Amino acid sequence: MPIVTTGQMLRDAQKGGYAVGAFNTDNMEILQAVIAAAVKLHSPVILQANPVIVEYAGLDYFFAMAKTAAKSADVPVAIHLDHGNSFDLVMKALRTGYTSIMFDGSHMDIHENIRITKSIVDACIPAGIPVEAEIGKVGGKEDKIDAGEGEYTDVDEAADFADKTGVSSLAVAIGTAHGVYKGIPKLNYELLSRLRNALSIPLVLHGASGLPDEALTECIRRGICKINFATELRMAYTEGLKEFFAEKPESFDAKEYGRHAREKVMLKVMERIRICGSEGRA
Repeated sequence: MPIVTTGQMLRDAQKGGYAVGAFNTDNMEILQAVIAAAVKLHSPVILQANPVIVEYAGLDYFFAMAKTAAKSADVPVAIHLDHGNSFDLVMKALRTGYTSIMFDGSHMDIHENIRITKSIVDACIPAGIPVEAEIGKVGGKEDKIDAGEGEYTDVDEAADFADKTGVSSLAVAIGTAHGVYKGIPKLNYELLSRLRNALSIPLVLHGASGLPDEALTECIRRGICKINFATELRMAYTEGLKEFFAEKPESFDAKEYGRHAREKVMLKVMERIRICGSEGRA
């Protein structure tokens, strides 16, 4: 199936009361696992690369793998730049063919965030590519990205930001964090409901790895339409490798242990797709 944008995909999720899983795919095996899970459950899916994955593999290399995987799938697949950290990187992703863009200016002064985000939206409009942004700040650390302490999204500021930039979706900060949680996070559901009432565009939840199922379900019920997963896919992949080598320490065939790790990731992704409620929505 040809790759699609996240525009209609997330509007459908918003209308249908479910979320689409967006999965950071660090290598070929994880990417294959995500696609296999989406196909098995007939779910739309978003393949993501953040700046660290881009540094590791390259914008074009990741895009070529993702596009090849999407062509063999009979479900809608979007290829998304996650946490684009500069105008230059975003424009390179746009020219490469990414069908969804995120610019993360949450670390900037709000006026600068609005200015750069608006310029990116204006550049993406002619190509019909939707733009996600972030307001407030999702804290935590993942890869080399250290977001420090989180800051809740301000409702009035978010509404003004969406109006002035014209973004297609908005990542909001309600108490989640990137990376591995220390203890159980306390999410501000009331804030999420207020954000949903103030904004008409789809809302995005970052830092979902490790959240209890009931927390994800409640976030979707209160308006989240896209949920990002990264850390727990890496953990599943690593767990698969450890299991394999515990049983076959003498093995040196990358295909064998890659296949085992891929299966573990696929099962984790299937679990998350079901929680998102997107099974059968392709």
